[in-house]
Amino acid sequence: MAEHTSSSITIEAAPADVMGVIADFARYPDWTGEVKEADILATDGQGRAEQVRLVMDAGAIKDDQTLAYTWISSEEVSWTLVKSQMLRSLDGSYRLRAVGAGTEVTYQLTVDVKIPMLGMIKRKAEKVITDRALAGLKKRVEEGPNEGPGASDTAQERPSGDGGTH
Repeated sequence: MAEHTSSSITIEAAPADVMGVIADFARYPDWTGEVKEADILATDGQGRAEQVRLVMDAGAIKDDQTLAYTWISSEEVSWTLVKSQMLRSLDGSYRLRAVGAGTEVTYQLTVDVKIPMLGMIKRKAEKVITDRALAGLKKRVEEGPNEGPGASDTAQERPSGDGGTH
């Protein structure tokens, strides 16, 4: 079994509010540093994203990838790579758990790149990705949907599913 990286953070919001931000792929470019474009390619019968195309730019690494999402419950979503220019595989999940007045969010990620990379460098990259994604998610949820960049362009909203990243 492939090794994975896992990180957790507590967000001062209800699980439904956190999942709402995770599921709002159209807004990912507003609050994630790496996602430059997010397009929902397919949705399920409940209107949640099943396939999402993400254009990523993380400095030296740029990628155009499609991820397939599985909505396990109202508090868990997982994704797997459909196609990518840079990655051989990518599997991840967000698991939410109510804690007091907030939500503990656990982000698990396993990545395999097409270029050769030492295991410890790959694990470090996964750790940076998970930690940055959780910090960005926390900031976005706690700021609320009417804060931050892009908050006023509601006319450009695209249908959202259930994320993502991220």
